[in-house]
Amino acid sequence: MSKRILITGGAGYLGSIAVPHLLAKGHQITVIDNFLFKQNSLAHVCIDPNFNVINGDARNPDVVLPELKKADIVIPLAALVGAPICKKDPVGASTLNKDAIYMIFDHLSKAQWIIMPTTNSAYGTGDENNFCTEESPLNPISLYAVEKVEVEKRLLEHENSISFRLATVFGMAPRMRIDLLVNDFVYRAVHDRAVVLFESAFKRNYIHVRDVARAFEHGINHFDEMKGEIFNVGLSDANLSKKELCEAIAKHISDFVFIDAPIGEDPDQRNYIVSNEKIESQGYHPAFSLDMGIQELIKGYQMIKNNLYSNI
Repeated sequence: MSKRILITGGAGYLGSIAVPHLLAKGHQITVIDNFLFKQNSLAHVCIDPNFNVINGDARNPDVVLPELKKADIVIPLAALVGAPICKKDPVGASTLNKDAIYMIFDHLSKAQWIIMPTTNSAYGTGDENNFCTEESPLNPISLYAVEKVEVEKRLLEHENSISFRLATVFGMAPRMRIDLLVNDFVYRAVHDRAVVLFESAFKRNYIHVRDVARAFEHGINHFDEMKGEIFNVGLSDANLSKKELCEAIAKHISDFVFIDAPIGEDPDQRNYIVSNEKIESQGYHPAFSLDMGIQELIKGYQMIKNNLYSNI
């Protein structure tokens, strides 16, 4: 059944894949985005009569609230994503990542659905075995993760809500980000043939950007069974250390060299293994492997060699 979906930040990395995916499923999509990065990542869907776009700021109630009233479903994607950009602009991060979302919460009707990506970076370092389920205590390290935890608590006060704690996302997208870990390491392997690793044994989980779009679709199609719950969304066979990630990349780029830094530490101290069993029990399974994503990125980086595609 076709739904009217409002997506804030829909021209960003996730949205540039999710919007055409959901349009292809017959939904009516309105995107609000301020096009901060001068992207035209949704140009190819402007022909679709079910697509509408508004150039505006997701923090502006005069822009957001009239569109919110029309929506059956809200997917808030507008955010400054990741620890570095939030550290650089903490005021902008708080107003967009938290205040703008609270504004949506405050004006949602009980009948409206909200499906929101949060982050499994909130696990921080996990338990003594670094293993995390949706029930594990949270230990957010960065401002980005701290505010995502606060937002998730408020989100679940709305009965018609789903929280997707996303693993580290990878893969090519029309609004590209090369600062995400897999994307970054493959970029370095393609163009520099080398990377220096800090805390190479630290692990995290990964998910392809197209599988995030599929998770949104799955949440819409199975909303009644999933509402009011938190779900980790990641590849269960890709809880990998940085060194293991580099080894996976080296299978495709034979002269790629990676070494452990003799001194120093990574400012990002996340280190965890994540269970995705809960969402898999709901019938969702990723379709795009890490290996497929690495091959995709290698091809994509034949077209990209600059720093226009990072958040910072």
